[in-house]
Amino acid sequence: MASGDIVPIELGLTDGDLVTLWAPRWRDGDDEWEAFLGHEDQLYGFDSPAELAAFIRTNDDNDLVDHPSWKIVAGLSAAELEPQEEHVFDLIGVPELAAGDPEPEIIAELEETLDMVRTIGEVCELEVVIKFFGNHPVLGALPAGVTAFVGREGEQLWDQVGSAIAKDWDQVIDAIDSVVTSPDVDAEALAVAEAEVLAAEQNVVDAEDAVDSDEDDDIEPVDLDDDSDETDAEDDDEDETFWHEVGIDPVKVVTSEGEFFTLRCYLDDEPVFLGKGGSITVFTSERALARYLADDHEHDLAQVSTYAEVQTAAVDGSLEVEVTEENIYVLPGLADDLAQGPRAVDVDQLDLAVELFTDAADYLGDDSVERALAKSTPLGWYVSYLLEPDPARMAPSPPFAAEGEGWRALEQAFENRLQKE
Repeated sequence: MASGDIVPIELGLTDGDLVTLWAPRWRDGDDEWEAFLGHEDQLYGFDSPAELAAFIRTNDDNDLVDHPSWKIVAGLSAAELEPQEEHVFDLIGVPELAAGDPEPEIIAELEETLDMVRTIGEVCELEVVIKFFGNHPVLGALPAGVTAFVGREGEQLWDQVGSAIAKDWDQVIDAIDSVVTSPDVDAEALAVAEAEVLAAEQNVVDAEDAVDSDEDDDIEPVDLDDDSDETDAEDDDEDETFWHEVGIDPVKVVTSEGEFFTLRCYLDDEPVFLGKGGSITVFTSERALARYLADDHEHDLAQVSTYAEVQTAAVDGSLEVEVTEENIYVLPGLADDLAQGPRAVDVDQLDLAVELFTDAADYLGDDSVERALAKSTPLGWYVSYLLEPDPARMAPSPPFAAEGEGWRALEQAFENRLQKE
C-alpha cells in the first residue's frame, strides 16, 4: 500500500494491464468520499508504475489532489507505486474464474475483483455496472465462501453465478473501458521514474546476491537447552494474570462522541457493567477510570466478589487498565456501511457491536435490541445474513436505507445509556 489511505492498483482491461490509484472511503468533516485517480468522468490508467509516478508528480488537476495523503503519495518512488498482489484485479479474467470449480482461491479472487468493479461503477456512476449487480443478487453469495457452493444446491448456486457473468460481463467491461484513459506524461519526469525502477530492481538483485554469499556465515548454533521461549511464555502469563484472575474486563467503546472506557464481567453468563440505575458508567481515559475505582462508589460491579481486588490495586497504584483487542468496540460508520450494502460492512466490527448492544441490553433489562435484531425484522434478517452465512440464503437486495437507520437508532439508544464521568 502506497500510504495509509491511497492504494496503487492494477486493472486488467481490454487494452491491457493498467496501473492507477484508488482512495478507499475517507471522511472530510461530515462528508465521506471515495475516489480513483482521474478527473470528472475519466479514470486515469497507466502502462507502468513509472508512468504513474511521472504523472502524479507533475499533475495537480485530478480528483485526488485534495486527499489528505496526496502529497505523501506524490513523493513516493516509482518502485513504491508497484501494486501489491492483493491489489491486482484481472477484470478480463472474471468469466474464466466463474467457469472454473468453486475452490476457495477462485471464490476469493472473484469476490475481490467484483468488489472493485462495483466500487468503480459507484464512484464513476456507471449505470450499466450498477444495474449488473442489482440484476444479479446471486453474486451476494460469494462472501460466504466455499461453504455456499457445497452440495447440489451449492453447485446450482455456482452455476447461477457463472450464468450471470457470462450473460452481462461484456457490457460491464465496455462501460469501464469507456471511462478509462491514459493521459500523456512529462518525458523528463518519466525518465527519472524509470531510472528509479531500474535502481530498485538492481538493489533487489544485489541484496539477493549478498544473502546467498553470506548465508553460511549467518548460521548460528542452536542451544537445545535454551529455555527462553518458556520464560517468555511465563512472562506473558504474568502480564495477563490480574484481569484474568478477577474475571473482569476493561472495555473500550468508540462512539460518535469519542473514546470511552468501562468494566464488564459475566456472572452465570449474565453481563454486569460498571454502572447503576439503568446506565453504564464510562470514562474518557484509562487513568480516569482507575482513579474512579480507587474511591468508594455505589455501582453494580461492587457486588462481584473479586471487585475488592480491583479496588485494592487501584488504591495502591498498581492497577493497569489495559484493554485487549476483543474488548474494543468501534461504532461509528457501521450505520452508513449497512445502508450502502453487505460488501461495505466490516463483519468483525458488526459482530462486536452486536455483542456490545446485546450485553448492554441484557444488563439493563431492555428487550429492544432483541426485538430489533430478531430475524423476522428487515434489520435482523440483514444482520443475521452477514453474521451467520447460509449457502441456502440469497443476498438481501437494496435499498438498505431503512436498515441503516434502524441500526443508527440502536446505536443512539446505546449511547444514551452511557453515563459519562
